[in-house]
Parts: sequence; structure tokens; C-alpha cells
Amino acid sequence: MSLSSLKMINLSNLLKHSKNGAGIISIRSGSWWSGVQMGPPDAILGVTEAFKKDTNPKKINLGVGAYRDDHGNPYVLPSVKKAEEIIMANNMNKEYSTIIGIPEFCTAAIKLALGDNSPVISAKRNATTQTISGTGALRIAGAFLERFFPGNKEIHLPTPTWGNHIPIFQDSRLTVKRYRYYDASTCGLDFKGMLEDISKIPPKSVILLHACAHNPTGVDPKPEQWKELSALIKSKELFPFFDMAYQGFASGDVDKDAFAVRMVLEEGHDIILAQSFAKNMGLYGERVGTVTVTGQNEDEKNRVMSQLKIVIRPMYSNPPIHGARIVNEILNSQTLKADWLCEVKGMADRIIGMRTALKDNLKNCGSQKDWSHITDQIGMFCFTGLKPEQVERLTKDFSIYLTKDGRISMAGLTTGNVKYLAQAMYEVTK
Repeated sequence: MSLSSLKMINLSNLLKHSKNGAGIISIRSGSWWSGVQMGPPDAILGVTEAFKKDTNPKKINLGVGAYRDDHGNPYVLPSVKKAEEIIMANNMNKEYSTIIGIPEFCTAAIKLALGDNSPVISAKRNATTQTISGTGALRIAGAFLERFFPGNKEIHLPTPTWGNHIPIFQDSRLTVKRYRYYDASTCGLDFKGMLEDISKIPPKSVILLHACAHNPTGVDPKPEQWKELSALIKSKELFPFFDMAYQGFASGDVDKDAFAVRMVLEEGHDIILAQSFAKNMGLYGERVGTVTVTGQNEDEKNRVMSQLKIVIRPMYSNPPIHGARIVNEILNSQTLKADWLCEVKGMADRIIGMRTALKDNLKNCGSQKDWSHITDQIGMFCFTGLKPEQVERLTKDFSIYLTKDGRISMAGLTTGNVKYLAQAMYEVTK
């Protein structure tokens, strides 16, 4: 008997055992994904979509987390263009990188973070691997902590924090806890509350710290406060995990922005460090980053590195090469690095200038409120202190788009629209 005949007999038998073939029909017409619920939209992407639909010529998008020039356009750094020209002229191939990426890039990246003369680097105590930008660095670190951290599988995040921190660490199967950070009454740091909450964290837990330009508030501890935090973290036997997405972009000085990370290492902590080159080199779409885990010696570093490779391999096998080549070219060229340092300072200075202009224009409008927090904060984002109903009015009456918590991207401000924003903020807060 042929195979096709056997199939026909089996189908006939199935139909006999199901009334009018209804069982077969229901199997065929049913969906595997009928239980999948519609997920909530991304808050920031929703702001951008609403902005695009608005026809008001004065509209402003203050939700985007990417640098814009004073005309509101995306900005490709000249040093990046030069580096790409060199890469193309060298006619480089497109072969796979290693699991940990381009080794020369990793070395250059960690030297930027810790300093050329870092004792950690000279002692070969850092396991540094290339990642898919800062998000990838956080996710790899989360998986590593879940497998190997010898203490509590808890990570304590500041309130508020970057929105993606929470799902990243939850997906890493870590328990997410919170500690106080931002004081809404002052639009500044709640340092007392921060110390109180950290002092209650169980020993041998992980604490996440924003190295500089805290996202979303723009509020950073002062150097003396960082030193007090370091001492408390050590006394409580907590493990510091730094997210550094804005080195150089915060103050314009890469060494100043790395103060907290370097100081904590000098005081004897081991750390995890997530780095991103999205903001400070404008390489948003290239997805260039690193994660570093420091150990006590070279042997410990080698064992950690072996496990980082095992974490990475089934996730994405190896990272993309083009963006890492750009960063590598810039950081390893004396001329290009000098150019880049000037460019990143220029970006930071423009942001700082927009803060001053916004505060001054609010005063010129006649506002009696204290807006000093605008210039006290630092980095791309500013927590304005605007309430949800005031944010709603800004959008409805003035076509100014921002997130409901009152956070604005200072990169969305220009010399052409800052006066309009100030007038609108005055109108909704007077």
C-alpha cells in the first residue's frame, strides 16, 4: 500500500471519531497565541508619535533621549566621520568578531573609564567584554549576577531610575528593590533618605548607581557625598554596580564624570561597570558598549571572563563590529581622541547653556518660582518639577511634548525655541 493511501485511511479514521470532522476543524482554526495580551505602549515612543502628528509649527519634542544640534537636527560627530573614512580606506573585512568583541576596543574603553594609569588595569583585574551598548551590558551583567553572585539575588535601584533598568533586571531573574534618591520638594537629591534606605539594605546585596548625569533626574551626588556613600556601601558589605552612559557628556570632562567609579575602586571595592558610547559619541544606532567585572587578581578575572563568554554565546554569539571599530579608531588615535574630547565638551556645553537660557527666560517671563534646580542638575535630562496636569496643559495648549513625570530632554531645546518653552512653562505654573 502506498504512503498516500495510508494517509487517506488515517484521515478517514480521524474524521469518523470526530463528529462531522469538527475536532479537526477546531485544531486547524485555533491560534497558538490567543492567550497573548496586548502590551502597554512605550511612554517615550508614544510622546514622539504624538509629536509627529501635531501640525503646530511651534511644536517641541522634549521626550527624545538623543542629542540634537541647535537646529534640532541629529548630529554626527566630525571625529566619527573621520574614523569611518579611515576604516573604509583600510578595506576591512566583515568577519565575525570574537565572543568578547574587538579586544583593542575593550582595552581602550576601560582605560577611558578608569584612566590610563589605573592599578586595576595594570594588575589585569578587569574582565571587560564588548556588549550591545549599555542595555546589553546591563543584561549580560544581570545574567552573570543571577548565576554567580554569592549573596542575595537582589538589586537595589534608585527611585526614580532609567525605565529600562527594572525590566532588564527582572528578566535577569533578580529581585528588584528600591532606595530613595530624588526629593520632589527640592527637585534635588534626597541624600538623607538615600543614606537611610541604603543602611537598611541586607548585606551582600547589589546596589545600582548612576556614575554621572542620573537618568531621568539629572541630579548627582557631590564628590564628598560619593565618598560618604562609598564608606556606607563598604560597611554594609554591598556590591556596587555602576551604569555609566554619559561619560564626558555630563560635564564635558571625561575624568570628572568618572570620579565616582574611580574613587570607589581606589577605596577597595570591586565593581561591575556598564559603559555606553551611544550618547558621548552619538553612536545610538551602532550599539557600542562594554561590561566590566573587577576581581581580586588575574586568576579571578580569567575565571569571570570565561563565564561572561558562556553567558554571551547563546544570547547573540558575538557583537557587531562597525561601531566598535569607530570607537577604537578614535580612542587609539591621539589626533582623533583630541578632536572627540573637544566635540563631546561642545555637546555638554550646549546642554549646559540651554539650562541657563531656560532658567533666565523663566525669570524674564516674570516667574516667581525658584528654578535653580534647572542649572543645578546636569546631563541630558532635567526633572522640571512640573505636575502631570501642567504637563498635559503644555501639550494641549502649546504643542510641547514631554513625559508625564515632567522630565524634559535638554537636547530638544534650541536658541530658537527656549523662549517659547519658558513662556509656556510660566503660563502653566503661575
